[in-house]
Amino acid sequence: MPVLTITQAEHVVAAALERANTSPENAARVARALVSAEADGLKGHGLSRVPTYAAQARAGKVDGRATPTATRPRPGVLAVDAAHGFAYPALAIVADELPEIARAQGVAAAAIRRSHHCGAAGHPVEALAEAGLVALLFANTPAAIAPWGGRLPVFGTNPIAFACPVPGRAPIVVDLSLSKVARGNILAAKQKGEPIPEGWALDADGNPTTDAEAALKGTMLPLGDAKGTALALMVELLAAGITGANYAAEASSFLDAEGPPPGTGQLILALDPLALGGEAALMRVSALAAMMEGQEGARLPGVRRLALRETARREGLSVAEATLAAIAAL
Repeated sequence: MPVLTITQAEHVVAAALERANTSPENAARVARALVSAEADGLKGHGLSRVPTYAAQARAGKVDGRATPTATRPRPGVLAVDAAHGFAYPALAIVADELPEIARAQGVAAAAIRRSHHCGAAGHPVEALAEAGLVALLFANTPAAIAPWGGRLPVFGTNPIAFACPVPGRAPIVVDLSLSKVARGNILAAKQKGEPIPEGWALDADGNPTTDAEAALKGTMLPLGDAKGTALALMVELLAAGITGANYAAEASSFLDAEGPPPGTGQLILALDPLALGGEAALMRVSALAAMMEGQEGARLPGVRRLALRETARREGLSVAEATLAAIAAL
């Protein structure tokens, strides 16, 4: 299996996206995000996305040359229009501008509309935590989950991410979707021609399936059953209802080049722990982390991800020849 350095992988992905009508600046940001996800072991948000992204940019479903814009409708609010481009340039504006607002106000919010797939949701909040802030991200995605008791998808897999700085070490990062697994895992299984475990999804008739293609045409099973759909409703309202973005049921698929732009949304909240709890706030974070890690077998969320990231930086990324061939052919 070929091995690429992080830099080589980013160059390969960026070049493919540039060939697919994406500006060099946007291609570089997207490539960085996808390769970072691959390095963290989040392959459903990694290189497997490149062919779909490229097809959408060629078709105009995502505007690869879009330039996001930001306004300040209130002192503590950053309103970002992704302009039907990739989400990553819009998220970069949030990473650049939200920390200063949060430090001045104690709390700040960024609302992104006319957006697209935001990839590994933990990465934007991790960047804010590295700037000393506690951060939450809510994102809606095209319809994939039915309301509890229903059969037609209304909610997306609607990821939630949280990050909190910890003195002297990497931030705590929680990143989860409200389906039992991220839909990207099913897409990756389809591309490999592999079955999925039972309990991940239902087919279009509402029957359990292990066929990845049938699962993509059906619905995802929610995390925590009825509680998962209640949380998906919450995220739908936060990420789309109050940001002016499309609801999941109004959004076109992230997985093909058909139809209009998805126009989904993201809401990012940033809290300055020093404003909320004073100088002792982050020491309290360390205390809780120590309570968890003091138990044999317990670990903080993200430890495996950080280990994989370090291995990828040191040894490079092993990439399937079929994946490289598909990217090179774009």
